[in-house]
Amino acid sequence: MKKLLTFAAAMIALIACTPKQTEPEKTQAQQLLDRLDTLRQKGVMFGHQDDPMYGLTWAYDKDSSDVKNVCGDYPAVMGFELGGIEMGDEKSLDSVPFTRITEEVINHYKRGGIVTLSWHPRNPVTTVEGGGRAGQKFPEGTAWDVTDSTVVKSVLPGGSQHEKFQLWMQRVSDFLATLKTADGQPIPIIFRPWHENTGSWFWWGEKLCTADEYKALWNMLQDKLNADGFTNLVWAYSPGMAPDLTEEKFLERYPGNDRIALVGIDGYQWGTREDFMKQLEQNLDMLTKFAKKNGKIAALTECGLKNLTEPDWWTTALMPIVHKYPISYLLVWRNYKEEWFGPSPSTPDAPNFKEYYNDDKSLFLKDIQ
Repeated sequence: MKKLLTFAAAMIALIACTPKQTEPEKTQAQQLLDRLDTLRQKGVMFGHQDDPMYGLTWAYDKDSSDVKNVCGDYPAVMGFELGGIEMGDEKSLDSVPFTRITEEVINHYKRGGIVTLSWHPRNPVTTVEGGGRAGQKFPEGTAWDVTDSTVVKSVLPGGSQHEKFQLWMQRVSDFLATLKTADGQPIPIIFRPWHENTGSWFWWGEKLCTADEYKALWNMLQDKLNADGFTNLVWAYSPGMAPDLTEEKFLERYPGNDRIALVGIDGYQWGTREDFMKQLEQNLDMLTKFAKKNGKIAALTECGLKNLTEPDWWTTALMPIVHKYPISYLLVWRNYKEEWFGPSPSTPDAPNFKEYYNDDKSLFLKDIQ
């Protein structure tokens, strides 16, 4: 009996001294994905591009926001644009100082919000200093310049613009490194490059490169930023909405499950409300089924109705569709004096947007803090 007690005591001591197997610490990207997954069970987060930068009647006022000025709350998600950083410019292609973007990314993260970044780099083949802007026909040197069909091929290894593009990617990396807290922790970011690739209005679009070239472009940028140590990026893949978007079509240029964490669709109402709602429903149905099957987060990564020409659009066109599907968030594009996609106190849709805000499944900053 004594020997048994001695043996038992020894075993207890051994167990007590054996180091516990601990789970590896999750990266900032993994933590953000967990949060997105939890929040989508509660509702759909509302997002707005350049929200704290300017609105229809103001620009760069401290703590201002058209969304907040309508409903009393910030968007849960804010989007910002990096186009121009590749040139070493001080301002983005939307004339926003990059120092201000850094500041507002940090501000929104500190509030408890979520940030997504897009990048529309200039055309490396045709770009000239002070080239044209988006909105012009064939704007020389911008991301919308599709006059040359060899651009993607030219930036890949062995191409004529590869060395230049290496510098451009480094400048993106240098900027991303500024997005950190006061104690030096990287801020988690949804990063969405090379979007709307199934259209042909960007130099990386469907008719401008092969599927293999597009994937190589994606991989080159992702491998570069991974090598630079960015474990805070949730990589998002988002083609444009289409009348008959199938999973097969969605996958043609898909970089792979090992490279993508969030899948999205960019879907605007450019035609009738009926066509928009029909397409959006079909696209989100496909997207959310794909996301569930492949363990991804789904989102409506861009959407909107230009200048909100239908004042009840928020609750009668958008909300009935998006609240049917388990997507994480939707993001409407920016409010600029010439064209706007979000609410504003000065526009007729403001009362309807308040109804949208008050719906239990519409999540804003206060709902996710």
